[in-house]
Amino acid sequence: MKQHTQLKLAVIPGDGTGPEVTAEALKVLHAVASLERFTCALTEFDFGGERYLRTGEVLPEGAVEQLRACDAILLGAVGHPDVPPGVLEKGLLLALRFQLDQYINLRPVKLYSGVETPLRDKGPQDIDFVVVRENTEDLYCGVGGFLKKGTPDEVATQSAVYTRKGCERCIRWAFEFTRKRNNPKGKRLTLVAKTNVLTYGHDLWDRTFREVAREYPDVQADYNHVDACCMWMVKNPEYYDVIVTTNMFGDIITDLGAILQGGMGVAAGGNINPDPGGCSMYEPMGGSAPKYTGQNVINPIAAISAVAMLLEHTGYPVAGARVLRAIEHVTGTKMKSQSAGKMGYSTTQVGDLVVEALAAC
Repeated sequence: MKQHTQLKLAVIPGDGTGPEVTAEALKVLHAVASLERFTCALTEFDFGGERYLRTGEVLPEGAVEQLRACDAILLGAVGHPDVPPGVLEKGLLLALRFQLDQYINLRPVKLYSGVETPLRDKGPQDIDFVVVRENTEDLYCGVGGFLKKGTPDEVATQSAVYTRKGCERCIRWAFEFTRKRNNPKGKRLTLVAKTNVLTYGHDLWDRTFREVAREYPDVQADYNHVDACCMWMVKNPEYYDVIVTTNMFGDIITDLGAILQGGMGVAAGGNINPDPGGCSMYEPMGGSAPKYTGQNVINPIAAISAVAMLLEHTGYPVAGARVLRAIEHVTGTKMKSQSAGKMGYSTTQVGDLVVEALAAC
């Protein structure tokens, strides 16, 4: 990917502890930009729960076009206890994924040095794989409705939508990513689906996967039912290189992956439109964690990891790798825990430690 002379970044700090972790992520971004000699132009947007409660708007008119003009988006978190469930998730997160066509959800499942995992006898060498989740179809399309709602005869339907185009572009991107990742243990792409029960949509996924696989003879094409995948992610996570899966199943197994890598405080992800001129969004996975708001105790590592991903996929791979090395230095030699309030440092101090480590990494 061609490097921009200036990184034009939209920033959505969001709700709860989102602004706190975003501040540390930007602190690291500015530091690595100085070291690697590129510049950043930031535009902040106040989208989230507070704006919705104040104005009744989630995404104001023209907002998507403003975001589309940026190279990437850094999101802190959205979620507010006074906003009904679904309002922000559908009106902001899903709206941006769909309208910006961010059809790849990329979730590295990597155990950093010094971070505890609940898996006995597993270490960083064992937990290092990536989940590629289709991000714009499946049950998230909102196709369905109610009949006789609120009565004893109520019927609710929710239909999953899969298209050949949607399957193929995600699968092909995953094969390319697996080839580029070039795992020294062997390049393997595992399709995770449920073809024995979901015999229409997942048959389409399976057929598309097998057809595209013929174009990538250097990549081992593999298959797991989703229930078996959940078992093997716990028992033998070292088996996996790259997983490609549907939107719903990806939503579930990436949360399992987050726990394997030490929790939501370290897990980051990207909602990616890899097409030329596409705008992608990167974020920590931990949510807004409102009970910790303003206490300076929340873990910013996931948000800083999101910056590393953003740099890697927006034309600054050297800077992104440098941030990852600095993170691993801090988790491996400084932090006592990845849990909020137990890190041995405040939120701002962890950010300072990563900035300090950048100079030596």
